[in-house]
Amino acid sequence: MEKPTRRLSRRNFIRSLGAGGAAAAAALVANRPGKDSTTENAAARNSRGYRESAHVRNYYRTAKV
Repeated sequence: MEKPTRRLSRRNFIRSLGAGGAAAAAALVANRPGKDSTTENAAARNSRGYRESAHVRNYYRTAKV
């Protein structure tokens, strides 16, 4: 006697992928180490906005038509 196999519908498959992704994201957020607020603010301040560096200037120089 054969054991019946259960096939998942597409909708259930997509639903299970979404639930797995949400669980993975929650696990990542829960395991993230806490940061000092002053360090976090300084890092955000230093990384904001456009910065023109030698690399960027070289790209613009070579991309001129």
